[in-house]
Amino acid sequence: MTATQTAAGTGSKSWIVTLLLCFFLGVLGVHRFYVGKVGTGILMLITFGGGFGIWALIDLIMIAVGKFTDKQGLALAR
Repeated sequence: MTATQTAAGTGSKSWIVTLLLCFFLGVLGVHRFYVGKVGTGILMLITFGGGFGIWALIDLIMIAVGKFTDKQGLALAR
């Protein structure tokens, strides 16, 4: 197991932290910066969450159901 993985197929970024960042600062894309997706984080920042929050809402749902991944495609640690 490497330092960036806590279990097979699971990244080091916390699921609950990502969920809370998306809930409170989702339209700024802060949750995407947290998981390492800087490019889409910047895009969300300049579009206010993609269509004034639509993209942030979709991300919130994906995080809540466990389908959101980090930059390496690994699941978030629960």
